[in-house]
Amino acid sequence: MAFRQLIKRSYSSSSGLKKWVYNASGFNKLGLMHDDCLHEDDDVKEALRRLPEKLLHERNYRIIRAMQLGITHDILPKEQWTKFEEDIRYLKPFLDQVRQEKKEREEWEENH
Repeated sequence: MAFRQLIKRSYSSSSGLKKWVYNASGFNKLGLMHDDCLHEDDDVKEALRRLPEKLLHERNYRIIRAMQLGITHDILPKEQWTKFEEDIRYLKPFLDQVRQEKKEREEWEENH
């Protein structure tokens, strides 16, 4: 019982646990952001197609740099790691829009 309370107290702030999981994942050590690591299904591919050119170039740069680091079995210096607070979900608005349109299309086809 005391162990449960200790665990509950230590993880009561979900941001602390989220930060720990984020750092444990390791993609930030390669300079990647969360959305850089999404599996590229049809929805993600369409969201990437809609992404502004500047954001797409930045994403491609991060992925190429991470691949080069993987080839050399290296990681970035700690000051260049992507920080939890700086990792924005740049693809999420586009992905949400694609999924909403897909849902609306399916609903329309069901009813007509």
